[in-house]
Amino acid sequence: MKYSSFKLLLAAGALSLLLPSCDKQLEENNPSGLTPAGVYTTPAGFETLVNAAYSYNRWWYGKEDGFSASELGTDLWLRGAGDVNPELTDYNNNLQSNSRAMEVLWGKLYAAVNLCNAGIKGVPQSGLSDALKKTREGELRFLRAFYYWHIVETWGSVHFTTEPTDPLQGVPTTANRTPVATFYQQIIEDLDFAVANLPATTGNYGRATKPAAEAFLAKIHLTRGNYQQAATLAQRVTTSYGLSLVPRYADLWSMTNLENKEIVWAVNYSRDLSLNDRVDATLYPDGHPRGGNNGHLLWLMKYDDQPGMIRDIANGRPFNRYMPSLFLLNLFDETKDSRYDASFRTVWKANTAVAGRLAVGDTAILATKKEFPDALEATRKYRIWDLSKVYRPNGTVSGDRLHYVCLKKFEDPTRATVAEEQSSRDAYVIRLADVYLMAAEAELRLGNTVKAAELVNVVRRRAAIPGKEAQMVVTPADMTLDFILDERARELAGEQLRWFDLKRTDKLLDRVRRFNPEAGPNIQEHHKVRPIPQRQLDAVVNKSEFIQNPNYR
Repeated sequence: MKYSSFKLLLAAGALSLLLPSCDKQLEENNPSGLTPAGVYTTPAGFETLVNAAYSYNRWWYGKEDGFSASELGTDLWLRGAGDVNPELTDYNNNLQSNSRAMEVLWGKLYAAVNLCNAGIKGVPQSGLSDALKKTREGELRFLRAFYYWHIVETWGSVHFTTEPTDPLQGVPTTANRTPVATFYQQIIEDLDFAVANLPATTGNYGRATKPAAEAFLAKIHLTRGNYQQAATLAQRVTTSYGLSLVPRYADLWSMTNLENKEIVWAVNYSRDLSLNDRVDATLYPDGHPRGGNNGHLLWLMKYDDQPGMIRDIANGRPFNRYMPSLFLLNLFDETKDSRYDASFRTVWKANTAVAGRLAVGDTAILATKKEFPDALEATRKYRIWDLSKVYRPNGTVSGDRLHYVCLKKFEDPTRATVAEEQSSRDAYVIRLADVYLMAAEAELRLGNTVKAAELVNVVRRRAAIPGKEAQMVVTPADMTLDFILDERARELAGEQLRWFDLKRTDKLLDRVRRFNPEAGPNIQEHHKVRPIPQRQLDAVVNKSEFIQNPNYR
């Protein structure tokens, strides 16, 4: 699904503005004369609304702030030298109401909800056929549920409404504090509607489908403790729609294999980078962070400061934002599990010669979780970053946050130039392996460890190095919540799920304290939700009712 026809939508300048956008400069004239009522009551106009409702996922998935909010501050990742959101990574004292990332994500998520509210309310007047009305309403309800899930999990009992705002009728000046249970009641209602009305497949890649709605609803029921509903829905997704795991885990990350049978739902980015909203002053008057998928930038170490290495397309543009925890690296047994080599870059080949030392194609850098004896290192022409050069015995970083084993899942060697910040890589939001592991978690909660192990083993057999499948099989006795979280880490590391996984299982504090020695000393109970942006608190008039989350300022 492409997003090149949105300008009609935002020309009206109304429905994407919500509570956090109450600055006076937004009270502008509407010279086009277009109004929401005039635009959205035509089929073509209404389609622009639905398409635009999808676009807000691009503010979270494949974007730096979204990665920081969903992967960092967990047991899996530490701060790289270039981390721009260390307050989210380490839970330091700067995690307060002035967090830039929280302000950006809050504003865009609420703008997205507001657009969905407008579309759901406007479906009857859209001019679409009756069948298409049901489908589009199903998509909008799926998206509203998805955005509200991010909101309620991130901030807790904050503002909730199913009514759209219209700045032409005046900007709202009050906000409410709605119980978490109310959010989830609406989320489940919306997803039930989506399941009942969305098609099983779509010819327009990126649109929500029935299996996507069922998979997401399974996650919601898992979060709310409705384990039988979660198990039933997740296992239906694994068996009823022709979905299947990609045979080789490594092939998931090939730029030539992004649309495959394992992907239940993805946020799609265009190969035509101009369609990825890098610069669109009409659609995004406050700018869009780096347009396409930026995951390829964020996980790479500084390799181009070493002999034999200059920055090139194949090795990527290193922003060195995030580095793996030693705990994450040690979760893998790379002698039998292919996911370590498929997920992490450990070797860099020289792309420029060094006289008397390196030829092009020779190993120039080795990063490893193992320890090399100094005597052995002295015999090598390449630079080695081994265990003691990167981590202290307790897992904290020894001082060099520029050089380390790097997550490579999101690399993009198809970029046209060395400096290109955008990638056309789709951001996987739900894939089948995730659904299998959700089903296993639900079965474990129901006490059915035999079924849980069976489901986990589907994922582990696929992950096995050929010939090592039997060694990857686990037993019912292995099934614990910690084991499933470990397996989710091996399978899904970096895929913008981890913070939510730990919060859902009530393991956030426990595992950060045990396995993240840098964030562990700082994390507290109140960090299970994030601070409400000060801009929002300042914008409302009912300040005694709509107050900051506890222990933030």
